[in-house]
Amino acid sequence: MIKVIKLVKAFGSRVVLRNIDIDIAPGDFVTLLGVNGAGKTTLMSIIATLGRPTAGTVLIGGMDTAQHAAHIRRYIGLVSHKTLLYDDLSGEQNLQFYARMYDVPDSKARINEVLHQVGLWGRQKDPVRTYSRGMQQRLAIARAILHNPPILLLDEPDTGLDQNAASMLGDLLAAVGMNRRTVLMTTHNLERGVSLGKRVLVLDKGKIVRDAAGNTVTAAELKSTYFSQQG
Repeated sequence: MIKVIKLVKAFGSRVVLRNIDIDIAPGDFVTLLGVNGAGKTTLMSIIATLGRPTAGTVLIGGMDTAQHAAHIRRYIGLVSHKTLLYDDLSGEQNLQFYARMYDVPDSKARINEVLHQVGLWGRQKDPVRTYSRGMQQRLAIARAILHNPPILLLDEPDTGLDQNAASMLGDLLAAVGMNRRTVLMTTHNLERGVSLGKRVLVLDKGKIVRDAAGNTVTAAELKSTYFSQQG
């Protein structure tokens, strides 16, 4: 479903990604881990068609992102550091806007469905500026799944969440049907990344240095091997 081939990204003389190869099958949940500056967000941005590689190829469902970016975006839902929501609009109005953008059929019913899934029914008429950070992230997930994409990209979806909201993230992802989607997630929380990912990749200095099944690694092992400098 997602295939990255010999991907290179450089900003001037600074090379951020170095010959990355990744192959993610349909329905896989893959966690991408790495210290700050490892290149995680840059890689996610390129896969999401929001950035261009310096060299190499990204295929989504067999389609080259360099040639079919606009079409491919309909198959991707993105949750990132930025919620991509409009603060002065209500939660419902935000979803109505994105429903029109993606030509979501029977949009009223679909909006109601995802609001229930993320636990925001009852607050859908309130401006987003009145939402807590956790509620905004819930709405961002609703936005990302509104058009029912087969691929979900989660770039540190727990950033800014308090402990209770972050601990509920796994349950929330299960509620929005992760078992039916191909998921690539980055997170700084090693425990959560290992517990959610069926497969774990470690990105270090622009290279994939570990690719393992999630049930064969532990957060403690990863921390001692790759993240010890972060304490």
